[in-house]
Amino acid sequence: QVQLVESGGRLVQAGGSLGLSCAASGRTFDAYAMGWFRQAPGKEREFVAVISWRGGSTHYADSVKGRFTISRDNAKKTVYLQMNSLKPEDTAVYYCAAHAYKYSMVVVTSSTNYAYWGQGTQVTVSS
Repeated sequence: QVQLVESGGRLVQAGGSLGLSCAASGRTFDAYAMGWFRQAPGKEREFVAVISWRGGSTHYADSVKGRFTISRDNAKKTVYLQMNSLKPEDTAVYYCAAHAYKYSMVVVTSSTNYAYWGQGTQVTVSS
C-alpha cells in the first residue's frame, strides 16, 4: 500500500503564489512517476503536472504551463507543486497521485493510470 498526504492548500489572492507538498510512504517512491491533478466544483478531475521517477522529465497542462513547477525529492519521498501567478480558475482541490507502473510515463495525463491518491488539499484563489 501507498499513502500520500498533501499539504499546503489555503486561500490566496489572484496573482499570488503557493506551494503544495505531497509526502509518500509505503512503496519505493523513486521508481514511480508522480502527478498532480485538480478538481473544481462541478467539474471533472483534470491533469495538472507530472514528474518522472528521477525528476528528469516533466509535463504540464497547457493551462498551467509557465506558472506551475513540479519537483520531487526522492530522499524525502516528497513531490512538490509550486504555483505562481495564480488565477481564480485555479481554485480546486489538488490531489497528488502515484503512477501505477514502475519506470513508466505512459499516458501520464490520464487519471486511470495512477494507482494511489492522496486525500486532496483545497486551493482557493480570490479575485
